[in-house]
Amino acid sequence: MDSPTNALRRLERAVRKVQADARVPALSVALHRADRELWTCTVGDSGNPAHPLDAGSRFRIGSVTKTFTAVLVLQARDDGLLDLDDPVSAHLDVPAHGSATIRSLLSHTAGYQREPHGDVWDVLVAPDDRQLLDDLARAERVLPANRRYHYSNLGVAVLGQLVARLRGGTWACVLQERILDPLRLTATTVEPTAGAAVGYLVDAYSDAARPEPQLDMGGAAPAAQLWSTATDMARWAAFLASPELIDPGARVLAPATLDEMRWPRTTTDETLWSGGFGLGLILVPQGGRVVHVGHDGAMPGFLAGVYGRRGGDGNPGALGAAVLASSGTATEINDLVHDLLTIATETDPADIRPWSPGPPAPPRYRTVLGTWWSEGFQHTFSWHDGTLQSRAADAPADRPPSIFRPLPDQPDVLRTVSGRETGELLRLTRDAEGAVVRMHWATYRFTRQQETFDGVPVSQG
Repeated sequence: MDSPTNALRRLERAVRKVQADARVPALSVALHRADRELWTCTVGDSGNPAHPLDAGSRFRIGSVTKTFTAVLVLQARDDGLLDLDDPVSAHLDVPAHGSATIRSLLSHTAGYQREPHGDVWDVLVAPDDRQLLDDLARAERVLPANRRYHYSNLGVAVLGQLVARLRGGTWACVLQERILDPLRLTATTVEPTAGAAVGYLVDAYSDAARPEPQLDMGGAAPAAQLWSTATDMARWAAFLASPELIDPGARVLAPATLDEMRWPRTTTDETLWSGGFGLGLILVPQGGRVVHVGHDGAMPGFLAGVYGRRGGDGNPGALGAAVLASSGTATEINDLVHDLLTIATETDPADIRPWSPGPPAPPRYRTVLGTWWSEGFQHTFSWHDGTLQSRAADAPADRPPSIFRPLPDQPDVLRTVSGRETGELLRLTRDAEGAVVRMHWATYRFTRQQETFDGVPVSQG
């Protein structure tokens, strides 16, 4: 482990190397974590003489916008305004493709064509809200529903219009009221501000850089419109990874709902399972039960990477990184955001909290503790942190245990709330003295000695 000072130097060096190697006019980076002060780093020139580059410089974040729209959709679901398996047509009057479900649009498996109808990126004119929906009659369903992953700005734009309709306002107003204000993301805006950096196309064969035009996304704003700072985006990434720390009152979204959003729905490549999509979130596995959750963004002259880290040794929680660049071609930043999260945990890991004794298991569950057998395999049941837990004897050391909670009115029937067999019931059977002598978990019998499926102890003569 490096000293905190050396750790910061490694972070800064990584940023400066990418800015130089990828030839990025302006690079702004922030790292958020629960146990340290916010770290920021800027390198380069904003291209805006009135507002030199600093941590407050605004960059366009492109498709990172989609993560905000996805959260708005899940908020509406939690408020009972929609079901994720509802077709779009249940909430929007659309001329075509209304059978696509909200869930499939969030995971980019609905088969919608990539962009709104027309050559938006050629003419640099986007449809307004009404035109975007009317033009669905001329858009294609390029793949059957749920056939495979196919990224679609159009699909997420439709979801933004759907949420706005349900909430009775514009997408921008709903976003401000329901996410930006509660999380104090004061530097995240729909339009560029006076402090905005200039976005460039850097010449591949010289050091020339030319400013790119900026397109107002109109009706497709929910897919790619936002501007922000690295500071705001690092906090947003931390929220996506650790909502219980950033939003402890769950004013924006319940932690369980973020868990649902982070669950993989599809891979993005059928042969290389190095990334996938949940509900509106990109998932990038890092090995060792570590995953980075967030999104990349690209707009003319700008690239962005915004990710939070889940799991792994040294993770302090609420660990999020944002890398914002004023170049549309510096794809090295896509790796940088993941490198920064790894450097942070490897060079300056969270402090290890000492273990201290706790109360014993309640009398009711003490005869559950110890070794049990099922299907010929050994399992250990124990009591930690106020919960009954189970681990298979052959499970990898880094695999989380199964955790059980009793049903409110049936203390001998427990629900598996996490780990293996999540959702399934554990039923306890007691003898005349009240000791647990047999259990059934997900209907499989558990006994104190190794038995065949018809109940004969394997050691019986």
